[in-house]
Amino acid sequence: MATINQTEQNAEKLAAALAAVKFVKDGDVVGLGTGSTTTFAINELGKCVKDGLKITAAASSIRTEELAISLGIQILDLGSLSEIDISIDGADEFTETLDLIKGGGGALFREKIIASLSKNTIVITDASKKVKKLGAFTVPVEVIPLAYQYVSDQINKLGGKAILRLAGEKHYITDNGNLIIDADFGLIADPQKLSFDLNQINGVLAHGLFVNITSKVIMSEGKDIIIFE
Repeated sequence: MATINQTEQNAEKLAAALAAVKFVKDGDVVGLGTGSTTTFAINELGKCVKDGLKITAAASSIRTEELAISLGIQILDLGSLSEIDISIDGADEFTETLDLIKGGGGALFREKIIASLSKNTIVITDASKKVKKLGAFTVPVEVIPLAYQYVSDQINKLGGKAILRLAGEKHYITDNGNLIIDADFGLIADPQKLSFDLNQINGVLAHGLFVNITSKVIMSEGKDIIIFE
């Protein structure tokens, strides 16, 4: 795949976002993800709301919530919801079998809750995010602070390399008050097994492997929109 510049990549992100927003219907509860691609979709939904679309939304991060509110989108308490009609989010990597790595922006736990609640989970990406095998991007793992060393050791036993995420010279802190370990497993042969193994580690709140949870990926490549289902 040819390298594209930032302007072309942003054009692809916008095109994928516009395609996803077309699936949102009047009266829907919409799950809003976090990240640069999703921001395009939230901005477009704000325009639709201004034009009369009636939706409510749940946000996967504080910054997403603040953006949505600024655009006139009514935000619901995520913890009060039993289901979400449709969610729109990005990904750091995805395969044609709809296995994903997410959480580069640090919102993976709330993103996973939203995806789990959603009847229609849509992921939007530019073409650079499509891979044959996951793992070029590290797997984010949200961990309770007091369990950081234990979780790191367990990740290392699974064959990964655990790296504590920093924000400048300080620890990166999630919206939930936790730490992020970026776990490098190299190319992942069996995402489902690794997902299961990470889920068994005490102290892990969530990890960034999204397996069997996505309805469709809408990818923009140049002028083409490609949908993987």
